[in-house]
Amino acid sequence: MFFLLYLCSMKLSEDFKTQVSRLLSEDEAERLLHSICCEDTIVSVRFNDAKGYSVPSSLERIPWCDKGAYLTGRPQFTFDPHFHAGSYYVQDASSMFIYHVIKSLVKRPVKYLDLCAAPGGKTTAALQALPKGSVVVANEIVPQRAQILRENVIKWGADNCMVTNDSPKSFGNLAEEFDVIAADVPCSGEGMFRKDAEAVAQWSPALVEQCAIRQRGIISDVWPALKPGGLLIYSTCTYNADENELMAKYIASELGATIVEVPVEESWNIRGSVIPSCPSYRFMPHLTRGEGLYMCILRKNAETSVRHRLSDKKSKSSKRNLGSTKIPAQVLSWLGDNYGFVVDDNVIKAVQRDLKEMLQSYNNILRVIKELGIEVCTIKGKNFIPSHELAMLPSLVDGSFPECDVDYATAISYLRGESITIEAPRGYVLITWKGARLGFVNNLGNRANNLYPKPWRILSSHQPDNIPLVIEASSSC
Repeated sequence: MFFLLYLCSMKLSEDFKTQVSRLLSEDEAERLLHSICCEDTIVSVRFNDAKGYSVPSSLERIPWCDKGAYLTGRPQFTFDPHFHAGSYYVQDASSMFIYHVIKSLVKRPVKYLDLCAAPGGKTTAALQALPKGSVVVANEIVPQRAQILRENVIKWGADNCMVTNDSPKSFGNLAEEFDVIAADVPCSGEGMFRKDAEAVAQWSPALVEQCAIRQRGIISDVWPALKPGGLLIYSTCTYNADENELMAKYIASELGATIVEVPVEESWNIRGSVIPSCPSYRFMPHLTRGEGLYMCILRKNAETSVRHRLSDKKSKSSKRNLGSTKIPAQVLSWLGDNYGFVVDDNVIKAVQRDLKEMLQSYNNILRVIKELGIEVCTIKGKNFIPSHELAMLPSLVDGSFPECDVDYATAISYLRGESITIEAPRGYVLITWKGARLGFVNNLGNRANNLYPKPWRILSSHQPDNIPLVIEASSSC
């Protein structure tokens, strides 16, 4: 065993192995290092029940998330139309634990901030787990990653989620605004070693120290935005105590919070804290089927209060022209009665009526890249060009547009942004594959102009030998 461990762990630094040996017993440290170096990663997905999908009976369900399942291999997700339709999200099983935490602790509608949200796994899990009527703000400070987050939120089909590209300090200006803040903070990435060779190469004790300093800054900056009595869900994808338990203890003692526990089953093999008096949840690949994850939940002390709010701060959003243009009945018919509408230049947007005031309030403070609600269509002369957000929305009224369920080759051509030919009425048509909505085309008869968003198109010209099926569904057309 020791010889095998030596062979497998040669690429791990001696400093990292020493750190692990101090963290765990000799036997457990050896098992963790062996798992990191010698065992394959496990692929898992979470199914979008808002679009009518659940875990197939042929797959093994993830114990702490009834919407998630392990796959027996890694299909070519890029070439699965269901992947682009938002029918499921590819997410590590460990990260799905946030679904269980929210289900266990949040029992009424809340304002929820996902502070470090890209690429969107924990955001979409929260959207599934939160009580109806909740509002989610998903933030990512890195612009390129923020665009990926926006894409994944739109594909998931959520109309109660705003996406922002801002700093934790900006959220501190929204004093006592959020009932729950999830902070999956940037970390040294030890839990990703099995997936990411770059994380292994970049790791050092100095990086751990730098990350811990940054994490304290992030939580301190956003702390004023959490309501007294509100929950902070703190997580990392690393193993060391400096970024985990010691950080949780810092938050509790210095910022004022109490650590909260959630029920877990013994059979889940979730490891507890490595430090006394700090209830925490550690996912380690030698114990659980997933990558490394640490999570601790803290409740902000009630006596901790900040009574200011910079509601008059100038907007970071682009200049907006919210007109009072009458919304055509045709457009109103696409959505139910729960929506209010605004016209922003030539774009018609819809937002749940009770969120309309919040929409403007957040726009005045945060750098918003996707507003609450959805973009419905663009006005071009007498035409109303439906948006891709509308195609992804589960609450789009059935029958609003003709639908055409295409074969696999045509679906891939559509997702590449190519013109396709379909048998359907002229005008705007929803393209579907096995019942899943992929997006719109403008059918001219001899060809259909493709309206799939250009930045999201499949770039590869590869055609797989077999259809990479994750969801087994029959055509609805």
